[in-house]
Amino acid sequence: MAAATEALDVAAVDPWLKGQVPGLRGTPKVTQYSGGASNWTYRLEYENRDLVLRRPPAGTKARSAHDMAREHGIQQALKPHYPVVPTMVALCQDPAVLGCDFYVMERIDGLIPRKQLPRGLVLDAAQTRALCLSVLDRLVELHRVDFRAAGLAHLYKGEGYVQRQLSGWTERYAKARTWNVATFASVTRWLQERAPKDKPPCVIHNDWRFDNVVLDPQEPTRVVGVLDWELATVGDPLMELGSALAYWVEAKDGLFMQLGRRQPTHLPGMLTRAEVVEYYLAKTGLTTDDWAFYEVFGLFRLAGIAQQIYFRYHHGQSRNPAFRFFWVLINSLAWRCRAVMRTAR
Repeated sequence: MAAATEALDVAAVDPWLKGQVPGLRGTPKVTQYSGGASNWTYRLEYENRDLVLRRPPAGTKARSAHDMAREHGIQQALKPHYPVVPTMVALCQDPAVLGCDFYVMERIDGLIPRKQLPRGLVLDAAQTRALCLSVLDRLVELHRVDFRAAGLAHLYKGEGYVQRQLSGWTERYAKARTWNVATFASVTRWLQERAPKDKPPCVIHNDWRFDNVVLDPQEPTRVVGVLDWELATVGDPLMELGSALAYWVEAKDGLFMQLGRRQPTHLPGMLTRAEVVEYYLAKTGLTTDDWAFYEVFGLFRLAGIAQQIYFRYHHGQSRNPAFRFFWVLINSLAWRCRAVMRTAR
């Protein structure tokens, strides 16, 4: 159930949408998805269409993570080149409807793996490996898209992506730091000292996780959809891989990492982080003699994301009890960074 402040104004949306999509029948059954922590997402079940509406949270301005026109445009441009992107239906930029921009897309029917596999889905080790490779293959396919041919050249800001990411996340972490978390000063110095040149730019999703993919209900090792494009841009593919692997918790990892796990990468059959890197590099032909840089960056970026969330909880801007012990997670990420740094050549 949506909170009262998050309830969708169906009386405003329904006539507007029927004006955009002739033939819609009935009044939609509305369900709010609770999986995301950023933009608000609703399922609209009409008698003859199953749709999804995305809008920013109340009170936000159109930063990149909440820019509905940007998110809609990226997916619309990618669709002919990367078919697992949802099909866009309509974009609304008339504030008289909901008071904010929003867009509507076709719902992709399927299963979404989160901390555990979806209820009722049981995979053996071979099937789990096939699922893992399917997710990685979709990432490789995305990175092979010609962003210029797809009409996304405007997202490319030129050389210096790695440096922009380092300076941006260093600044964001410093602004959000609370007294009970590590400074990451030695980590950011180490990253700056080892920063490589950019790899050839490509379209990156920028939030690549298992809970952002949709699996075929009849063949659940096959990815049929990729969701949540709010952070997508053109950037460095190995920076994306490092960020994705920061979430990749293996069965052998320690307690703190297991407590922070949010995808089923611990299951028998899943590739290890090292195997993921080997597989990805073999598939793409990319090379690096310093994977540790990308691994540490990914961990630091995740710490920055978690700290921004914890900052709001720490200062009473959020009451979600799930955020109470994020400071422990952030300190464990600092420990992991230093552990990788110690073993790096």
